[in-house]
Amino acid sequence: MFPGGSGKTLSAREYDLIIVGGGLVGGGLACALRGAGLRVAVIEATSPGAATHPSYDERVIALSWTSRRILEGIGLWPRLGTDAEPIRTVQVSQRGGCGEVWIDRRAEAVDALGHVVPARVIGAAIHDRLANATDIVVHAPARVVDVRVTPQWAELEVDQSGLIERLRARLIVAADGGDSSVRQRLGIAVRERPYGQDAVIATVTPDRPQVGAAFERFTESGPLALLPMTDGRWSLVWSVPQEQTAGVLALSDQDFLARLQTGFGYRLGRFVRASSRRAFPLVQRLAGEASTPRVALIGNAAHTLHPVAGQGLNLGLRDVAALAEVLVAAHRAGGDLGRAAVLGAYRSWRRRDQTEVAATTDFLARAFIGGWAPLRQVRDLGLLGIEFVPVLRHQLARRLMGRAGRQTRLARGLPLEVQDG
Repeated sequence: MFPGGSGKTLSAREYDLIIVGGGLVGGGLACALRGAGLRVAVIEATSPGAATHPSYDERVIALSWTSRRILEGIGLWPRLGTDAEPIRTVQVSQRGGCGEVWIDRRAEAVDALGHVVPARVIGAAIHDRLANATDIVVHAPARVVDVRVTPQWAELEVDQSGLIERLRARLIVAADGGDSSVRQRLGIAVRERPYGQDAVIATVTPDRPQVGAAFERFTESGPLALLPMTDGRWSLVWSVPQEQTAGVLALSDQDFLARLQTGFGYRLGRFVRASSRRAFPLVQRLAGEASTPRVALIGNAAHTLHPVAGQGLNLGLRDVAALAEVLVAAHRAGGDLGRAAVLGAYRSWRRRDQTEVAATTDFLARAFIGGWAPLRQVRDLGLLGIEFVPVLRHQLARRLMGRAGRQTRLARGLPLEVQDG
């Protein structure tokens, strides 16, 4: 048992499941398990109900078609719909080339390929959904200061506003991001592959907006993505070499827009407004396993990806849907949620999707950089081939929409068959 700060032994509060991280992935899992008959604790570092206000340059999330289905299934989508901007078309192209791929919602027989939603709106929906849940206890703001795993239990020592508390459960889910403290404290191996790039984030406004149009543009420096937002705005994610980042951030708005115009072209007309810019380093970080004894990893704690094609959070939400289904089935069978068979089922279910998406984003991030003429021609031919072979274009669309591979009940629009509590 953990000793308390005063030298006394702390008694443990017991749960069936403890989720470390109450953000979009960890909080999403808690929402999925609401009413499942499980005693769930969520450990979140951020104060609940922290003040957030809409702004011109607010952070947004690109949710795939499958992610929308998952969020509908766990009761969150009705709270997001009015703030969600649909993605109706996606254009993939290369600067200086003639090859391009158009993906259209009509060809895929869906109302939208995905949606762009402010992160604050998703966070608020999760908070509201959990606020009156009698079977879920949220510890916030709180941080994990120690982790131990025994054959029967996973135990945490948690600091909440200076008060140390010991919690234990049959299973801990690490959903605490790319720098997961749970993963680090347990010594779970991670493979890191830096890209030598930073993602420059901004919001821009063009003078000829195309409603619902998203763009993935490959430039000499790296991928450039533009995602449609409400009010004629687009969210920009532009990968640039790290040695150029400081210079890009220091540009005036006018000079930044001119540089963006050169890289993107005039598909949206002229860019007339830009927000302040911020940047973060790009690295692929993959945990050796999606689970270890009595611990499961989901979201960025398991896989941090390059933002090309916007797959990171969507992959995490598919983790949520699969783990929730496995845990509900184990609970119905009266089993131990943290036993090897349960974690093995989750791990085997998610391995292929996680591996393929990680490999695809890594390939795109590395292969579509550089201006060597023969390589540009090969890339152009690849884009042309996808555009003119409907089967290939459909396969790409299914991957972007999250519809490839084995689908969970939530992704198929089916409930987990639990009673809402």
